[in-house]
Amino acid sequence: MLVNFQWTESNETELLINGNEYFSRVFEAIRAAREEILIETFIIFNDEVGQQLKEVLFDAAARQVRIHVTVDGYGTAALDNDYMTALTNAGIRLHIYDPKPRLFGMRTNLFRRLHRKIVVVDGDVAFIGGINFGADHLPDKYVMGKQDYALRVRGTIVNDIREAAGALLIEHQAVQELPPTQPSSSPTGGAAVRLAVRDNTFHRNDIEKLYLEAIHAARSRVVIANAYFFPSYRLFHELRNAARRGVSVTLILQGRPDLPWARMFSSSLYSYMLQDGISIFEYTEHPLHGKIAIVDEEWSTVGSSNLDPISLSLNLEANLFVRDSRLNQRINEHLSMLIDTSCQMITAQAAAKGRWWRAPLMFVSFHALRHFPKHMGWLPAHAARMETLTPRSQKADAQRSEQNAD
Repeated sequence: MLVNFQWTESNETELLINGNEYFSRVFEAIRAAREEILIETFIIFNDEVGQQLKEVLFDAAARQVRIHVTVDGYGTAALDNDYMTALTNAGIRLHIYDPKPRLFGMRTNLFRRLHRKIVVVDGDVAFIGGINFGADHLPDKYVMGKQDYALRVRGTIVNDIREAAGALLIEHQAVQELPPTQPSSSPTGGAAVRLAVRDNTFHRNDIEKLYLEAIHAARSRVVIANAYFFPSYRLFHELRNAARRGVSVTLILQGRPDLPWARMFSSSLYSYMLQDGISIFEYTEHPLHGKIAIVDEEWSTVGSSNLDPISLSLNLEANLFVRDSRLNQRINEHLSMLIDTSCQMITAQAAAKGRWWRAPLMFVSFHALRHFPKHMGWLPAHAARMETLTPRSQKADAQRSEQNAD
């Protein structure tokens, strides 16, 4: 997917915090859809959120809206056949990215996953973030509900997001092209926005490069809230260099992790970052699933990419990068509130506990994981494919045709 995305002007942006805000805005857009709905997501669960998604998609399909839903074959492997059959029988095009059979009951497509979360409606409004379609993104209702973020955008950037979603479908021959759409209005917002995607062919480092550029140019502050933080050498050094030259660098990381091993890797870096003046806070109220950051008073990013080897070097990811002081201020106020009310500050004394055994672990894990994507490249590679499910009635017709031909 060779698409060179650039900064676009005249965009409206809205920060959506957690699933309750995200789902209501996405479902509202789907209910108003006239022509087309494009959805990419890592996971759909057949729970209260998945059922709501199914119902609004059914209603849209009944209005003859063109619908493509693309899910990851690993992340959505547990979605039951009845749910998927109901979608396809309603005329919804359901695509499975890199489906692979289980081996001895184990999923084998562990890496190079479709981790993007994109929704585009009528080429008019789009959503990008880290929120999957599941009730585990409702922290207001569930103790282990994830803290996460997305952006709702309108304006010229929507064309780029739609082009990225369409390019994935075209690349895997799920469609030949996307028909043109007619947005209902022409927003004239003040935000400059750029889409960055990560894939394993043409855009391997786009997201990381934009992070590096912003941190390298930072003058006053860098605030990053990221679920799985185990950055590349370059990103690690840029953060330390920024702190050394007087930039206030603040990290908000998992303190109540859904994956304990992820916190272990991040915490192995704490002492080294604290030595350079980086402030580290662990969010303890809910599992942190966000991928959000601000630099200085204008730059911000929200998306699906963690700052770890899997996201930065293997997965298909999508982030929006924004130059807008109002959004930057909104994010800063929210993250400052989290620090004040729901975070524990990591001190040098706390980070030093157990360092005699964690230092060797840090050295081994840091260098092993840093080279992990390269080592994965030595294994026999397979070209990721996409499977488009067909309605059960169409399958039956095809089988009867084959039997008659025989």
